[in-house]
Amino acid sequence: MYDSSELNESVQRALDRYSQSLIKIAFAYLKNIADAEEVAQDVFLAYLQKRPVFESDEHEKAWLIRTAINKSKNMLKAGWFRNRNPVPEDLSYLPKEENEVLQAVLSLEKKYRIPIHLHYYEGYSIQEIAAIMQAKPATVGTWLARGRLLLRKKIGGLEDEEICL
Repeated sequence: MYDSSELNESVQRALDRYSQSLIKIAFAYLKNIADAEEVAQDVFLAYLQKRPVFESDEHEKAWLIRTAINKSKNMLKAGWFRNRNPVPEDLSYLPKEENEVLQAVLSLEKKYRIPIHLHYYEGYSIQEIAAIMQAKPATVGTWLARGRLLLRKKIGGLEDEEICL
């Protein structure tokens, strides 16, 4: 159990290390940066309220990612959220190739989009993604393979290494 100064330091360290990753993961679900930032805030608020004790930095990161995924899913279930179009209209601030890749990734079904994001953008292995998504590693491998195939069709023959930000 933390005292308040230890908790504040722990949350600040996690905020510095993981906030951008959590925003990107939430964005992969929600397709809206403002909603993704809100989810990240909610994750750190939950950290402060629940005061979890972690065995390692990897355990802390896994807890934060799982919490971000759950909060993103909860937001997707909300009636107000389903009645709007969260797909970003303008990604012109990105270089042309990144814009095209990101639009293609965001157009994938969630079961392909999330593993692709975790693997290519966050660097997780299939086993780690399986643990995060609570699925079998073989299933995650299938989702990645099918997602890559769909991306190749949409974009036109990119190699695996080119599917990244």
